[in-house]
Amino acid sequence: MAELAALDDPRAREVNEKHGDDHGVNLGKLRALAKSLKTQQDLARQLWATDDTAAKLLALLICRPKAFERDELDTMLRQSRTPKVHDWLVNYVVKKNPHVEELRLAWFADPDPAVASAGWALTTDRVTRRPDGLDLVALLDTIEAEMKGAPERLQWAMNHCLAQIGIDHPQHRERAIGIGERLEVLKDYPTSPGCTSPFAPVWINEMVRRQG
Repeated sequence: MAELAALDDPRAREVNEKHGDDHGVNLGKLRALAKSLKTQQDLARQLWATDDTAAKLLALLICRPKAFERDELDTMLRQSRTPKVHDWLVNYVVKKNPHVEELRLAWFADPDPAVASAGWALTTDRVTRRPDGLDLVALLDTIEAEMKGAPERLQWAMNHCLAQIGIDHPQHRERAIGIGERLEVLKDYPTSPGCTSPFAPVWINEMVRRQG
């Protein structure tokens, strides 16, 4: 904790807070610290229990993803107050855990939009990597009906799923683009030069173009 406190930088904190993350540690320096610590599951659990955002991020880098039980991961997700902790937990830990599919189904239907967004993120991963068994038409139906009015974090997750269906599954591409055009979610989102817009029709067409 003393090392993390020493790494706290007011300028980094200012940038992070704009994205909803309440810590001031440069992520490159955080990763370097994690590399020096190597994998330490017990220390990871102790760091997580501090409820300090930088400590939680460090915990996610040094933990052993397969060592967590299903209910433990469910509790951890509900304790993830900031976007970066939420994102790293899902991508660095849950995706590598044997309970991932069980958690995907449970979170997908959760009434808490932040929890549901994790279910959608795991579903998007399956859309790309293991689509067998997924009902893509039903996913598009749900996105069409619910994405426009969804809370921000859930809306982003649903929009990502919409884009990946369009990118990875040509038979659903026209419908995915059409849904994006009708709903206009993130159509006016400010995009830096050289970056792809998160507006699904633009995102889909650009990624398909890159794939040749």
